[in-house]
Amino acid sequence: MKKLIYITACLALVNATAVPITYGAQTADMTVAQIVEKNAKARGGLEAWRAVSSMTMSGEMDAGGKKNTMLPFVMSMKRPYKSRLEIRFQDQPAVQVYDGTQGWKVRPFLGRDDVEPFSPAEAKVASGWPQLDGPLINYAAKGTKVELQGTEAVEGKDAYKLKLTMKNGEQRNLWIDASSFLEVKIDGDPRKMDGKLRNVAIYYRDFKKVNGLSVPYVTETVVDGVGQTHKMNIQTVTLNPPLDDTIFAKPKVNLATTTDH
Repeated sequence: MKKLIYITACLALVNATAVPITYGAQTADMTVAQIVEKNAKARGGLEAWRAVSSMTMSGEMDAGGKKNTMLPFVMSMKRPYKSRLEIRFQDQPAVQVYDGTQGWKVRPFLGRDDVEPFSPAEAKVASGWPQLDGPLINYAAKGTKVELQGTEAVEGKDAYKLKLTMKNGEQRNLWIDASSFLEVKIDGDPRKMDGKLRNVAIYYRDFKKVNGLSVPYVTETVVDGVGQTHKMNIQTVTLNPPLDDTIFAKPKVNLATTTDH
């Protein structure tokens, strides 16, 4: 479930004064600063996103395994770094919560009904993932550095490849569509499978407007060398819902009450 929790990503930029670079006939000469500015405009505007303090998304996600089972989920986020993902599985809620400094998980589908703290690795990953507004919005305030790495084709379209270095030192690559300037792909957290550490990519698709802001309604997670992918289909997005801080605290053992928020 860890792989599905922090779907959306965020970072910042520092090398905004880079000299323009020419990549080919299909892409214009752009600096990092210009790409970031166009991304903010394509997402609905910097000031509009700054006015969003909380967000919920609900829909369905792949459960994995041999059967193509889709599970309902609700993801809640609140600035600066609070997040909560709740998934219904066999009429039981699985929960993963991060309050900005600590995280917990409850996984009854694994036969674990107790509340488990994040491992050090999970906590580091959680601290490096973005706020609710995406990889490039307010990047500087988030302490992220951004470098332009060139261009690559992503799903048949030209995209600018940006190297993002978060304030905790973690690095990810992010690809921005050269025409729409929306995010199309970002590195996920590598996974160890069959004794090998495999790269992970998350694709963003089907952006829709929500109160003037662009939000990806489909994400797909792909692991190198693994045929099966995992999709998250968002059905409803709500901006600035009232979210009490208590839902981001350590979950109560009695999960029957955790869905009432």
